[in-house]
Parts: sequence; structure tokens; C-alpha cells
Amino acid sequence: MCSLKTQKFRIEYLFILSYSLYKMAFKIPHKDSKTKARIGELLTKSGKIETPFFMPVATKTSVKYISSEDLISMKTKAIISNSFILFLRPGTKIIKKIGGISKFMSFPGTIFTDSGGFQMYSPNLYVESKESGVVFKDPFGGNKLFITPEESMKIQLDLGADVAMCLDTMPLIEHSKSSIAEAVRKTTLWAKKCKKTHDDLQKNIQKNKKQLLFGITQGGTHQDLRELSAKQISEIDFDGYAIGGLALGEPKEEEYKMIDIAKSIFPKNKPIYLMGAGNPIEILESISRGVDIFDSRFPTQSARRGTLFTSKGRISITNSKYKFNKKPIDPLCNCFVCKNYSKSYIRYLLSQNEGTGFRLASYHNLYFLQNLIEKAKEAIKKKSYKEFIKKFKYQYKDYITDANRS
Repeated sequence: MCSLKTQKFRIEYLFILSYSLYKMAFKIPHKDSKTKARIGELLTKSGKIETPFFMPVATKTSVKYISSEDLISMKTKAIISNSFILFLRPGTKIIKKIGGISKFMSFPGTIFTDSGGFQMYSPNLYVESKESGVVFKDPFGGNKLFITPEESMKIQLDLGADVAMCLDTMPLIEHSKSSIAEAVRKTTLWAKKCKKTHDDLQKNIQKNKKQLLFGITQGGTHQDLRELSAKQISEIDFDGYAIGGLALGEPKEEEYKMIDIAKSIFPKNKPIYLMGAGNPIEILESISRGVDIFDSRFPTQSARRGTLFTSKGRISITNSKYKFNKKPIDPLCNCFVCKNYSKSYIRYLLSQNEGTGFRLASYHNLYFLQNLIEKAKEAIKKKSYKEFIKKFKYQYKDYITDANRS
């Protein structure tokens, strides 16, 4: 028999263990039985958010043509903004004084901020990449701005985001393997600096009020570089891990292969974020591989160009065949756009470049995607995700069959 002292120790140990598990930033209460799809709970300083989820891109604290009220009404749980762009205008001083990015844009959900690494491919902003950071050009004044990993962490903390992203170097798919290898090297170097600075700046902050930090992996479509990047970044204890440098036009088979490689190396108990993915099929396929978080401009950008999501696939609303069409964009959709407006009306507004048309089309696409992910989560809970995705892919045509414009 155990002594009372031993029993007391075991009880105290189990209490501490259960309390620490409760305090973990990410828990996984549901897993699908036939795929790697899962439902997680990510705990941030703004509260708990269920994964998987999709984040509309609010580069300047605003999703184009969509208000914070619109986001809330479609049950958007999280958005992503760009810390470098906000650093330029209006500046961290203003946002910090207002009370942080959430109060600034009146969005109560979870807010991620990207580091600005993607702006390295903007000719209006990028100057050069150095060993210790990136030189950008201020488009407003023309002055050169040197952003280091350390400075990026300070900017993102000043903005008050729930989740910050490491400064990384994102190579394009068409770059040479040697260039992509150099990007992997710098990304790892900067990730270590980001982690140290982020920890140091928050050492006196309560755990439940701390900003989370995600590391980013690169490697293009090269298996060895993807493995190397995933291993190196996984050795750093981040709150989550992102797959960068994909969803850039590479064949989907290549994209999914790279996701599988990275996912097999990442810690099993941390959230995984596929950056730049916004195609419905791409998201569902990635969820089946264990990805938890997504973001992209694709749904809203496509909407403004007249490409709309429906339960049967994508349509080009600018096609002349919709000129007299009284039906909604998608009869199975419950968004306010489909409940109130016809294809004919949406087509007309977009043909005239009316802001209202951009808003209605963007709202519909975002609602469609948010609703799709909710259905995916229901299937995961029922352990029927494989059947769910098979049925969706059978019904959904992931190409535009009516692209004849007039």
C-alpha cells in the first residue's frame, strides 16, 4: 500500500499536470478516424478559438469592402493583418494609444499579424535583403527602412495582435534551388532571433495575456529543403508552425506533398497554419492532412473579379447568360446576399465597378468559405470527414465553365 505522503504527492502531481494541460495554448478534442483532420482549441489572450478556421486578409485592418460588422455577422472568428503596412501607416503609436489593433478596428475576434516578409516581392516596397534583416522603401516618403527580426517582434507586440508571425524570407516557386536554400537558412536564423526577442519582451507579462508566436517554414517544392526547414523550425518551441511559400500556383499534387512532409515533422500538439490558401478544395484537402489554420485574399479578390463560389462550383457572374437571371448566386446559401439579391443584380453592379457589388460578392464568398469550414468541423466530430470531402469534391467543380464574358 502507498503511504499517505505518497498518495498526497500523486494527487498534487496529477493536479499540477491537469492544470498545466488546461493552460496549454492548443488542445485537440476531436480527431477524424480515417484522415488526419482534427478539431483543436487555440487559446489566445482574446479567448479560445476552435480550429480549423479561415482568416480573411485585412492588410490595413480592413478586409476590402467588408466592415468589421460584416465579419462578425458571418461568424468570422479570426483575421490577419500586416504589421509592416500598419507600421508605415497609421503607425504603431496611434494603434497602441487607441488600445491595440482589436479596438482600433472594432473586431472582437482573434487577430494575427504577418511580419511583412511577403512584401519582399513588392517592387514598390522592397530594396534588398541582408543577413540581419530587410531593407524596405517607405512608399510615402521614399526613406529607407531597415526591418530586423527584433524590430518586427516589437512592432507586432505594440500592435497588440493575439498571434505574431516570425519575419521570414519567402522565395517564389520559380527561384533557383540555391536561392530557396538561402531563404531557408535566413528564415531559420531570423526565427531564432524572433523567438528570443519575443520571449524577452514578454518576460514580465502574465501567461494569459501574452501574445503567441508562430514560426514559418520554407523550402519551395524541394523535398529535402522542406524537410530541413521543418526540422530546424520545429526545434524552436513556437506556439504554432506555419507552412510558407506554397499556394503560389504550383501543381496541387506538389503542394499537398510538401504539406505532408512538413506535417510529419511538426510537433503533433501544436497548430499548423498553411499560409495563402483560400481555394475551397485546397482548404478541405489540407484539413484532411492535419492543417488547422488558413488565410488568403483569394475569396475576396476573386469576388471583385466576378468569380463566385457556389455549392456546385465556381461561376463567372459577368457571363452574359446571367443578365436576366432572377435566381440567387447559390440557392443553398443562407447569406444575406443570396436571400435578397439576384445574379442579374450582382452582375450589373460588378459590370459598373460599383462598390456595393464588390461588397456583396466578397461577403458571399467569405460566408461560403466560413460555412464550408463549419460543415467540415461537423463531419470531423462525426468521424465522417472522408465521406464529406468526397461528396463535396463530386459536386463542386473547381474550374469556371462559364467564363465567356460580355
